[in-house]
Amino acid sequence: MTPNSSDLPIRPGFVVGIAVAGFFDGVFLHQVLQWHHMICIETHCVATSVASLKRQTFTDGVFHAVMFVVLLVGLAMLTSALANGGRMVQRRFWGALLFGAGVFNVIEGIVDHHILQIHHVRFGPMQTPLDLGFLGVSAVIGVIGWRMTRATASTVRT
Repeated sequence: MTPNSSDLPIRPGFVVGIAVAGFFDGVFLHQVLQWHHMICIETHCVATSVASLKRQTFTDGVFHAVMFVVLLVGLAMLTSALANGGRMVQRRFWGALLFGAGVFNVIEGIVDHHILQIHHVRFGPMQTPLDLGFLGVSAVIGVIGWRMTRATASTVRT
């Protein structure tokens, strides 16, 4: 079954957007800024021993590995869609990517930061405002992406 050509950049873009958001979180917030790890059991996400640092680094690595698989799936979807004769519309693909990134970050923020509380954007006095800001920025990114995919939906026909 060949996918509807108007959907071709949407599904792959959404999946790639999930991976991009995950990699941004993992690389920038976990590694560069070192604000948190995937799972923070220790107070304020500070490694209290080599063993706890190893555990935190391992969970970050598992998260990155999952995001890598998600990225490969999205790219496979994109190349398959293009091989089936679909026309690529860049704005819709990038809009879907932003939508996927926004949705991923909102879900991850609600589940990990607020429900499970396994980590926060950054521990400390600004913890709640940063967690809420993360959700707000993610929602805005998702809405911008959604609007980009809808604004051009009528321009794709086979």
